[in-house]
Parts: sequence; structure tokens; C-alpha cells
Amino acid sequence: MKSDFLVALTQLAAERGLPRDKVMSAIEVALVSAFKKDSVTEGRNISVRLDPGSGDIQVDIIKTVVETVEDPLQEISVAEAREAYKATADVGDTIATENLPNSAGRIAAQTAKQVVLQRLREAEKEIILSEFEGREGEIITATIQRIEPTKIIVDMGRAEAILPISQQVTSERYRQGSMLKVLLQAIDKESLRGPELIVSRTDELLLKRLFEQEVPEIYSGAVEIVSIARESGSRSKVAVRARQDGVDPVGSCVGLRGVRIQSIVNELQGEKIDILEWSKDPNRYIQNALSPSQVHRVIISTTSDNATAIVPDRHLSLAIGKEGQNARLAAKLTGWKVDIKSDLDVDLTKEPEQVAPSAVEEESLSDGELLKKLTASIEAARSEIVSEPTLESEADVTEPHEQNEAGQSETDEDELLAAMIAEEEAVKVENPSSAEETPVVEGALTAEEELLLLEEDSLVDDVEEEEFGTDLREVPEDIWSIHRAGSGQQTVGAIRFAEDIEDLRGGITARKGRKSSNQSSANRNNRRNRPARRRR
Repeated sequence: MKSDFLVALTQLAAERGLPRDKVMSAIEVALVSAFKKDSVTEGRNISVRLDPGSGDIQVDIIKTVVETVEDPLQEISVAEAREAYKATADVGDTIATENLPNSAGRIAAQTAKQVVLQRLREAEKEIILSEFEGREGEIITATIQRIEPTKIIVDMGRAEAILPISQQVTSERYRQGSMLKVLLQAIDKESLRGPELIVSRTDELLLKRLFEQEVPEIYSGAVEIVSIARESGSRSKVAVRARQDGVDPVGSCVGLRGVRIQSIVNELQGEKIDILEWSKDPNRYIQNALSPSQVHRVIISTTSDNATAIVPDRHLSLAIGKEGQNARLAAKLTGWKVDIKSDLDVDLTKEPEQVAPSAVEEESLSDGELLKKLTASIEAARSEIVSEPTLESEADVTEPHEQNEAGQSETDEDELLAAMIAEEEAVKVENPSSAEETPVVEGALTAEEELLLLEEDSLVDDVEEEEFGTDLREVPEDIWSIHRAGSGQQTVGAIRFAEDIEDLRGGITARKGRKSSNQSSANRNNRRNRPARRRR
């Protein structure tokens, strides 16, 4: 029997994952509750000692040493205690006065069993909770065990956690047996039912931990999440910055073709996430925070934390967002009270208010850089002052030069015009019109005849285009030296610019174009007048 007790004790400790000392203390407390049910021990303080080796149970009646005895069932005088039990007994000590026989009944045994199970559950819960202590803020994968009106019980392996209704996303649908990732928010040790694990699905830290899991650059520290503004289930804005050169913070979070961000969106069941780059300049930071709307200007107040963003009128509703969501998230993300106005309500021609540089910007600029900036601005102003009279003098000098060239250009134009007329007459003589007049055949054409006529027209047009396209290349080189034909001496500066050559080419080509168009129209009229050939 004694060996059976040891085997049962060891097996129970192994099944519960508890040390043997915890199981022994739970059994002793259970036996105390069982013996108190007996009429012999009613009104007395008793203690139970269990020998783990032999399994023997010893029940003692405990009394407190006092000067004057008021309750003889629980108290004993100093003189009696020193005489009968302990010579060194003093006031306030507890003494085991007598042993009770191990005579527990069926009811006492049932009570002991219930107390043992309860104590074992409490001990098991304390050990499990000790494992989660210090893990607040971590993501844990849990399974929904049961759904209650005010909370959801989730199973996290060895422990159960509570998802309160205040930490649930209203747009999400929870089903029993489904798995989801939750954030361990706190351990409630003051609960009436004992310590409880509280998890959340709405915490902003959950979004940050998901980014750390999906983006290696954030986990390694190359990219830092500066601020997060979230309205769970609807939309979130995340401001990131690179702490390592050559790293794109926004691109790292989005991933190739949006793979990284898409996995986070799927985990949050379709919540929209805006990723933007953080900037130490408040103007730039607020403009990024109001994305996807366009911002013309941001006016920062120097006396308060107010900022006014001026956006195009067509982007006003986009900047404010649905029910003011975009503006609300931007204000929460940046820490500024953002007022959004349309460009129609604000005069954009006025200069924006000058904002004093922040402490971060002042520290980032060294004395050498400030001196360089001041020197550059002085040199720029000096060059503007010097360049104004120079431009005026150049304008005065060029005016008479242009007037002198005006008369010479008129003579050049007359010579060119005469040469072009002569060339045009020569071309007419070399290429006489070969059009022959044919009698007009009256009568309507059939569908086949019209089709054949259209095909012939297209073929003739292609041939004419090829012929006229080569005319310009066949022009002799003497045409470009026409100014020598009109006068025996060389005209200095007759063709001075590329524009003159282009005008010359354009004049010849335009005349040839008019000639070719006249010839093509004549050919078309001749073909219409020819009798149509019938297909055999």
C-alpha cells in the first residue's frame, strides 16, 4: 500500500508537470480540510504531516501558548506548555498537544479529493504563469477555444488566455477552432479566479511585432519604426526611417511586389496600412503623413503645436478622409494638431511664415557649413548686381548690328527667289505631263469594277510617292549655291544660319509638293474616265 502511494504520487506529479513537493503540500492541505469535517476536531486547529517515503499520515492538534487561557480548544497556558510539552515554550508559540487517530470517513475522503484537485490546478496555473512572466508584448499564436458574450477564451498550449471585448476588432469574425496571432498584453494577478493572461488584437504593438517578424531589416535594426497610428480593423499609418546607409525604408517594408506587407494585411484580415518615410522636418513629415493626398504647403505655428496643411481643392476630401480618419491618423502619427484647408480658401501668393529651425536641425549644421551657406548667398547676390548692366550693354550693341544685316538679307532673298523660279521652270521642261485625255464613259460601275479601280489607285499612289520621294535627292548640288548665279561676285554672309538652309529646302519641297499633288489629281481623273476592264 505504501509503495502504491509513492507510485501514485510520482505519476500524478509527472502528469501535471509539477514537482513532488507541490503535490505533497496540496495533499496535506486537502487532508486538513478532510479532518476538519470530523466532529472530534471541530473547533480545533490541526496539522497533517505526510511521510513521502512510507505514506504515513500524522494528525496533530495545535494550540497557541498564552498567559491567560480564554479558549481551551485552541489555547494553552505558559506553565502547562512548559511542564507537559516544551520547557522553553513562550507566549505566542504553537505546540502540538496530541495526536488524533487516522479515522477519516467517506465524506472526508471526497472532500480531500476535491481539495487536492483544486490545489493541483492552482499550482499548475502558477507554474505556467511564471513561464509567461516577463513576456508581455510578445506575439503568441492561439486557438479560439470558446466564445462568451464578454470575452473569448483562447488556448495557447499549456495555458489559457482571455481576449476581452475591449481588445477585439469589431470588423473581425471569430470562430471556434480558428487560429490567430495575439499580443500578450498583461498578466492580471488580482483577479478573483487567480492570475489570468490578457491578450489583445487592437494594440499598436501588435502591428509593430508583425513588421518585425516579416521584415528582416526591422528585426536587425537597419530600419526603425518611429511611430504608429492605428484604428484597428480599418486603417493604420506607419512612419519608418533608415538607420543604415543605402537602405530604402519604405521599400523594405513593402517587399518585392508587396509580398511582405500583404502577409501582414492578411493576418489583420484586410486592414489597410500606409507606410511613409519619417522626416525630422515637420513640414515634410506632415506632407508624408497626409498621403495619398497632395499637399501644396504646410504652415507651422511657432507658438503652439498647430499646423495648417493647404491642399488642392480636388484633394480636400481625400486629405480629410472618411469621417476625418486620414487627418486624425496624421495628427496622431506626427503629434501636431493638423488643420486642413483648400487652396481656394488661402492666398498661395503670400509668403509662408518662417519657422525657427528645430534643435535637431541646429545641431546637424556645423559652424563650417553655416559659413559656407552665408558665403554662397553673398556671392549670388553680388553676381546678380553685376550681371544687370552687362545684359543691357549687350542689348545696345547687338541692335545696330542687326539693323546693318537687314538690308543685306533683303538682297539675298531676291537672288534666291530668282534662282528658285529658274529651277522650277527647268523641272517642268524635263518632266512633262504624260496625261492623255480619254473619252468619258457614261454608266454606273459594278462592285467588281469599283474594287479593281480602288486597287489600281492604291498601287499608283505608292509609285508616285516613291518617285516624288527621290526628287529631292536628284536635285543638283548647284542649287545650294544659287547666290552665285544672280551676281558675278560672292555674297558674303548670304546664308548664315541653319534656319536659312531649312527655309530654302522648305521652299523647293513645298513647290514640288504642290506640283506632285496637281499631277496626282490629274491622274486620278484620267483613271476615272477610262473604261473599266471586266474580269474574265
